[in-house]
Amino acid sequence: MATIEELLEELRRNPRHVRFRDADRVRRAYFGEPRTHGSHHVFKTSWQGNPRINIQNRKGFVAPYQVSQLLRAIDLMEVLSDEGNR
Repeated sequence: MATIEELLEELRRNPRHVRFRDADRVRRAYFGEPRTHGSHHVFKTSWQGNPRINIQNRKGFVAPYQVSQLLRAIDLMEVLSDEGNR
């Protein structure tokens, strides 16, 4: 089974073809358990507004724009974490 780092690298390399289960593993590792409303899995972030994390399971895959939102949120979280460590 791939590590979270390997999955994250794969998401960055090919955001157009991401399986829901892979995106879900990365999301949960960074943001914890989701609030689920129907097909929407919404994750809480430590900031207000965008990028929000809302990913839908579309026949086993995730829409590319939702992968981009997830990657932006992870990048923002890492920047905020680095600033907090200074």
